[in-house]
Amino acid sequence: MKTVVIAGASGFIGTHFRSRLAGAGWRVRTVGRSGDAVWGDTSAITGLLEGADLLINLAGKSVSCRYTPANTAEIIRSRMETTAELGRAVAACNRPPRDWFNASTGTIYRDARDRAQNEDDGELGSGFSVDVARGWEETFAAADTPQTRKIPLRITIAMGPGGGVMRPFNNLARLGLGGRMGDGQQKYSWIHVEDLFRAVVFLHEHRQITGPVNIAAPEVVTNKELMAAVRAANRVPFGLPTPAWLLKIGAVVIRTETELVLKSRWVSSGKLQDAGFIWQYPDLARALADISGRNAAGTSVPRASARRHA
Repeated sequence: MKTVVIAGASGFIGTHFRSRLAGAGWRVRTVGRSGDAVWGDTSAITGLLEGADLLINLAGKSVSCRYTPANTAEIIRSRMETTAELGRAVAACNRPPRDWFNASTGTIYRDARDRAQNEDDGELGSGFSVDVARGWEETFAAADTPQTRKIPLRITIAMGPGGGVMRPFNNLARLGLGGRMGDGQQKYSWIHVEDLFRAVVFLHEHRQITGPVNIAAPEVVTNKELMAAVRAANRVPFGLPTPAWLLKIGAVVIRTETELVLKSRWVSSGKLQDAGFIWQYPDLARALADISGRNAAGTSVPRASARRHA
């Protein structure tokens, strides 16, 4: 039986990972504010990691909030301090984990409308979110863990049944506000949470892959195309567009930042594709059909995600 330690396992992605790994026969241990070991008890975390096969770190405050001084400080702290503590714990192990995959973000790349950003020639951007991503990866790289393969997971926007970014998009569509946002031409790279899980297992099994890995579905869409697909999945024929100026006002009301929908995120998973990874949800229509519990014909179907194997 393989052992995986998941840090930050209580969120949308972590909950999915815990369920799928346990279902696949892994021994699952967690680190967080509660769990098998808690933040601040580095010796307990070290004991948990001793002899483990895989460490997955997903810890970090959601960026879907207003960037107030308190929130920005917590966004940074919740990533840097937890990653640094895991580094100290791994370094203290006599038998450290074979692999350590640390969450990062596809938002590390620039606002791209001209070409996809891949791991080899992607251009890093600027701004708060990029600075956070850079600092996160630098903290991860600084951990002195020579016996452990370390991969930053540059995850695009994750979606799936029961959580992720689709909930607010679905709500907007149902309220008749599911039109394009801004000019609607900003690119939207995404990943179904099940393919995110499968990609992590794939990376663990393919030891030749090193360095940062982008995790995105092969199909990239514009915001206009995204919202049209969301409306179709919700059987809503029309949605009012939202200009950028109105989004800025609305963002204050719903306590988030317009960057989350106005920045063009065009990310390509070059390393996964070259290694032969096959996506279960390569296109948005199929992903949204699963999320809504419907097949392509619009008929309700039972979810099978709990029975799928990596």
